Amino acid sequence: MSRDARPWILSLVVVALSAAWLLLDGRQAWPSSGHVQLWYDDPWGPEGSQHLLDWYSPSHVIHGLLFFGVLWLVARRLALGWRFLIAVVVECAWELTENSDAVIERYRNATVSKDYLGDSVLNSVMDVGCMAVGFWLARRLPVWASVLLALAFEAFTTWMIRDGLALNVLMLLWPVEAVRAWQAGVAG
Repeated sequence: MSRDARPWILSLVVVALSAAWLLLDGRQAWPSSGHVQLWYDDPWGPEGSQHLLDWYSPSHVIHGLLFFGVLWLVARRLALGWRFLIAVVVECAWELTENSDAVIERYRNATVSKDYLGDSVLNSVMDVGCMAVGFWLARRLPVWASVLLALAFEAFTTWMIRDGLALNVLMLLWPVEAVRAWQAGVAG
């Protein structure tokens, strides 16, 4: 590993700036109840995406697995720290986009998440942390294990809450009424 600390420091700065942006944009810092939970079990509950970890945390681990793989393919000569910084920038850009008023409204209109309020800043920062966990797992695991882990997370969350990374992206970009109806069987 390179001794260059700049990408690691810049990664922290990017996360801090993203958190500040979300606060300035009016996102709440932590759950409205004021009580932070390690795990929030109800994906459609009033404090969904507000606590440290939730049913969507595995999708952010998958982001890290994917980012590591893609960056290994296209930028493997770049030092690990700089590849990690790129992954953090992409994940933070997603968090800022996901928590914009336009995307929150899209979630409400196109998915079963009718009461979605966006992530708390705490949850967004933890989502970036989950991505970092996925990135580091991908660095350590053989490719087949990373693929198996991503598929297992998708299968598990789809089975448990009828949602996951692939369904979330599908319903956000190209809503399918049959999928929404199937998901509502759990959410409804």
